[in-house]
Amino acid sequence: MGKKSSVSILCFILISFSPIFVSAQTCDEAAGTFKPNSPYDKNRRLLNSTLASNVTAHAGYFNGSIGVGLDRVYALGMCAPGAEPQACSYCIQESSDSLLNTCLNQTDGFVWSGDEFLCLVRYSSKSLYGVLALEPITPFHNVMGIRKENQEEFDSVWDGLVLRMITRVSSSARNSSSTSSLSLSGKYYAKDVAPVPVYGNILVLMQCTPDISSKDCSLCLETSVDYYKKLYHGKRGVIMLRPSCFFRWELYNFSGAFDHINDPPALSNSPSVPNLTDITKKDKNVSRGVIAAIVVVIVVIIVLIYVGMFMFKRRKKKQDIQLSTESVQFGFKTIEAATSNFSEVNKLGAGGFGEVYKGILMNGTEVAVKRLSKTAGQGEREFKNEVVVVAKLQHRNLVRLLGFSLQGEEKLLVYEFVPNKSLDYFLFDASKRVQLDWTMRHNIIGGISRGILYLHQDSRLKIIHRDLKASNILLDADMNPKIADFGTARIFGMNQTVDNTSRVVGTFGYMPPEYVIHGQFSMKSDVYSFGVMILEIISGKKNSSFRQIDGLVNNLVTYVWRLWVNKLLPDLIDPGIKEDCNIDEVIRHIHIGLLCVQENPADRPTMSTIHQMLTTSSITLPVPLPPGFFFGNRPGTTTSSQGLDPSQSSSKSYTCSVDEATITDVNPR
Repeated sequence: MGKKSSVSILCFILISFSPIFVSAQTCDEAAGTFKPNSPYDKNRRLLNSTLASNVTAHAGYFNGSIGVGLDRVYALGMCAPGAEPQACSYCIQESSDSLLNTCLNQTDGFVWSGDEFLCLVRYSSKSLYGVLALEPITPFHNVMGIRKENQEEFDSVWDGLVLRMITRVSSSARNSSSTSSLSLSGKYYAKDVAPVPVYGNILVLMQCTPDISSKDCSLCLETSVDYYKKLYHGKRGVIMLRPSCFFRWELYNFSGAFDHINDPPALSNSPSVPNLTDITKKDKNVSRGVIAAIVVVIVVIIVLIYVGMFMFKRRKKKQDIQLSTESVQFGFKTIEAATSNFSEVNKLGAGGFGEVYKGILMNGTEVAVKRLSKTAGQGEREFKNEVVVVAKLQHRNLVRLLGFSLQGEEKLLVYEFVPNKSLDYFLFDASKRVQLDWTMRHNIIGGISRGILYLHQDSRLKIIHRDLKASNILLDADMNPKIADFGTARIFGMNQTVDNTSRVVGTFGYMPPEYVIHGQFSMKSDVYSFGVMILEIISGKKNSSFRQIDGLVNNLVTYVWRLWVNKLLPDLIDPGIKEDCNIDEVIRHIHIGLLCVQENPADRPTMSTIHQMLTTSSITLPVPLPPGFFFGNRPGTTTSSQGLDPSQSSSKSYTCSVDEATITDVNPR
């Protein structure tokens, strides 16, 4: 009997203090199947890669599709109201990935997931919008039951609470004064608590997808309640997962949604009864002993953690460079062996602060090793910055840092290997550029925008890259873009919008005027660089290739602006894609590019707005103003953006490159 009591107490502690994570991937076996690597499969994976960014860009709810005919895939993503963009993005991405890994060849599937808050991911071969889906259903229930002597009183409270909840959820849309996307994720959403004798409180959470009608929402929830009453009546909690609605109730706080709810006082003076059997008086001494033992164990663990942290800090202080604990430290000999002693055969190229080599670790993993130059003036600073920044970033459109190595003067960064080199390798080579059709270029532009949006808004940090250019965009095996080279990145405070520096770093042609002239940078600096890349990707021409046209000093943004003024934007489009692209769609992208490179940073849209412009064709685009570094019509004349005032520029040092890998220090006149 004493052993059972010990187990019961330990279970109670786990139930009471551990977050209960809900995640169940449901594949609809009756809906149909598809073949791996088929057009449907590729569209599904493509939609999966963009879903998280689309959900966060559309205020927590997105319903869209990709493809045509039988290969068209529909998807829906939704986060519960109040979810932070970063947390929402993470939940959607994790849920979406797990769903694809579970439903390997089923055309339809869905998953409700989350602990602090809920998120839903659903995909189908049929349109999801406005269609009530009650099947398939995935139920879970607590194995413990309500005592028979308490059942009638308990049911009276439970029935009243659930009925009020269904009425409130299904009527919330009619009571809402707005139907904008800002309110869609919370359109059919409610949570509530009711006190019940003996058991403390009943906590209930309900949500429907916002695309269905209030009547259908009510039907979906009522069906789930009836299902519970028929099969699990008397159990101490249930979870009902359907494609169109979510229903859960428990006798404990199971979600962060209830953290700020003022719990009503319990109707009984006795403490809440856990999901356990009674403990007899005979076991009281045993119970006290177990509790005392648990307390001792907890104290010992806290002491060990404290000692460990103290030892770690001491060792950390001995290092010349503070490094993030979120990355793996490799031995120098391990990396030396992986790269065949940094063989020239394995050399992939040279970056701003060192050389890059391909390597193969002992477990067969292919990696890219960035070996910091021992003579690089800013090498140590760049190394520290890149480790600290990139180790905290996890996004499919950012190159992933696997670890680092630090031994004496040798400083190595170990990245995932991206096989298709960089964007400039294809884009600015006439023989290779033909491999980039419009669909691929459109995907690359979209992927870069999602990566920058993650840096600016959705990651744990607000990061300004400061050196976005085609050579810093790597392409994986499926030609998906990954932003690389974070050596010059800066971390902003969450409420910070702008910063200044006396050391301007970056690449001429991609840097905005306020940064080059005044050393002022912000998220809008990355927006300017992104705009230049859009124009390069569409034209297939390098920004620095525009030297003189008709005897005038020129650049890409000047050339495009003149085409805009003369209504000749189609002339910018690379002839290699002109025949097989939607001209109106490409011109819209050029228009967005011009909005990004406007001279005044306040006129440039945010990455969130840009992403919506790129993904939602119904959004009307504003008329762009002249770009930064626009060269006038007469030789030697420029707008104010070219006027480098000596009094403003002489105190700044410039570490820049002109579309090349080498770094040059220049002093502007």
